[in-house]
Amino acid sequence: MNRPLRVLLADDEPLALERLDFAFRDIEGVEVVARVGNGPEALEAIRRLRPDLAVLDIQMPGRSGLGVAAELTGPDRPEIIFLTAYDQHAVDAFDVEATDYLLKPLRLDRLRQAVERARRRVSARTPGGATPDLAAAVPWMAADEAAFWVQGRDGLVRVPFASVDWIEAARDYVLLHGEGRAPLLRATMAALEARLPEAVFLRVHRSAFVRLAAIAGFQPLAPGGAALSLRSGGAVPVGPSYLPMVRSRFGG
Repeated sequence: MNRPLRVLLADDEPLALERLDFAFRDIEGVEVVARVGNGPEALEAIRRLRPDLAVLDIQMPGRSGLGVAAELTGPDRPEIIFLTAYDQHAVDAFDVEATDYLLKPLRLDRLRQAVERARRRVSARTPGGATPDLAAAVPWMAADEAAFWVQGRDGLVRVPFASVDWIEAARDYVLLHGEGRAPLLRATMAALEARLPEAVFLRVHRSAFVRLAAIAGFQPLAPGGAALSLRSGGAVPVGPSYLPMVRSRFGG
């Protein structure tokens, strides 16, 4: 996308809100359009201003960040990054299709990474913002190859399965995460589930697949949730309906 990414910030701690606003001054291509201090104000401002991205503290007066996200539906729903001091809400954040989940104290490098991820997701659903895959003419995955084919700037690009750590749903697209990049592929999760080899990729959430060889371990989360840690760093939350299968396979 060529225009700045329009961002709303919500945190009930004035000092934390000030620090967050200051951090965004070091990120190019963004415009902070509002700063609010509670859940109801965040919901009203999002509906009025229609930002591309909302950065929400989870624990706020009036309505939690999770509650705000649950109220937002439709094509104007912004990408959402949760910022919190607690890690036990990670699975809930993924369930409301959050772009990312950042822990306090905030690290600028992680914030940059999350913003770029949000920017890619916004571009994928903005008319003219992303080059669509030639799905009608070229299959996104050749049956005889362990690779995806995605539309790049100069034509189709082969992305080997081995370079993808995990796959994330992004509305009409999916993001192929791995090796410091996340190319967009126009495909649905149902189509992926029907065609991806089970010996290579495992679906662990309605919005995520993980490559088995990329998994480093099983990480229990309170209360009763879990995530799969990756060899490359980071973790992918496990959805509640997938948890018994994943726990029996990796968690003992």
